[in-house]
Amino acid sequence: MLFKNGLVFMENGTFEKVDVRTKDDKIIEVGPSLPANGEEVKDISGKRLIPGLVDIHSHGCGGADFCDGTQEALQTMADTYLKAGVTTTLGTSTTVQPDTLRKIFRNYGEFVKKQTHGARMIGVNMEGPFLSVKKRGAHILEYLLPADFELFTELNELSGGRIRQVDLAPEIENGMDFIRKASKVCTVCVAHTTAGYEQTLAAYEAGATSNTHMYNAMVGLSHREPGTVGAIYDSDPYAELICDGFHIHPAVIRATFKILGKDRICLISDSMRAAGCPNGTYELGEQDVFVKDGKAVLADGTIAGSIINVHTAVQRVISFGIPMETALKAATINPARAAKIDNVVGSIVPGKYADLLVVDDDVNVEEIYLAGVRQ
Repeated sequence: MLFKNGLVFMENGTFEKVDVRTKDDKIIEVGPSLPANGEEVKDISGKRLIPGLVDIHSHGCGGADFCDGTQEALQTMADTYLKAGVTTTLGTSTTVQPDTLRKIFRNYGEFVKKQTHGARMIGVNMEGPFLSVKKRGAHILEYLLPADFELFTELNELSGGRIRQVDLAPEIENGMDFIRKASKVCTVCVAHTTAGYEQTLAAYEAGATSNTHMYNAMVGLSHREPGTVGAIYDSDPYAELICDGFHIHPAVIRATFKILGKDRICLISDSMRAAGCPNGTYELGEQDVFVKDGKAVLADGTIAGSIINVHTAVQRVISFGIPMETALKAATINPARAAKIDNVVGSIVPGKYADLLVVDDDVNVEEIYLAGVRQ
């Protein structure tokens, strides 16, 4: 297919008037005034063509959760993501018992081998059980563990070698040694942590290159104690942001983009199974979550993930004052690079999957293409 006459979002974060040619499941050519070679021509005059969105941190949606450990749940999630223009995602685990994790990761490994439709569930984000007791958030206390590289390796093998990110608190037992080893396998994210400024910098030095849902479940910034947040400001790792309007105030979101710039922020949903569902009581990691008016909380009021998707996050940060181009980078190439999957997704570049969205000037999705096929 040849997409002509639209504004195309380029990997450098700008829109350009170029054409895009796809063949089979890949992008094969991008350039001005490309001639038709007998393929179908799609005139997108007055529209914008952007990459399919990438969500590297989502626990569930559509009433299903990654930790349900069933093929049906993963398919429901994949179908729900795709409807929102999210074409690539990392299924995200939570803190449960090791035997339950084995079942979950084995189920994912079996699912991904035969997945035929829905968003591309390209890997796993392993969030928990290697987290801080004090900053555990919605993770279950009794299931938290010291960092265990052998367990991580076992779960990675069960997933088919598809753990793309692992999240942990560097200060826990075996934390730094785990970072040094796991960073050779996948992206390591500082997460759910009481680590201060120096300890967080040490984690980066050991091999951590990203941070799980910045500001939430970490040590905040103070003028005398910079904390985890200060270390993020003062270094160059990636940082996930949940931009549902509850986890982080819009003023802080604007300030964070100013400080970190256009290339380090990754918009995530951190969604749980209630995403796309009505108000009610749902479950996350064996705990009841109460959803009302767009907010998901545990019985004690602790925020328990979000109920948005990354497309909603993009539109929301734009409404907060972030330029469209910056918001789109944070939902495409930045998370793809953070999870080291940018060789196949995240931008409109020859050789990558033809995951494309035709959108209007308000980023409302009009057409979705997954691997070159209109959905």
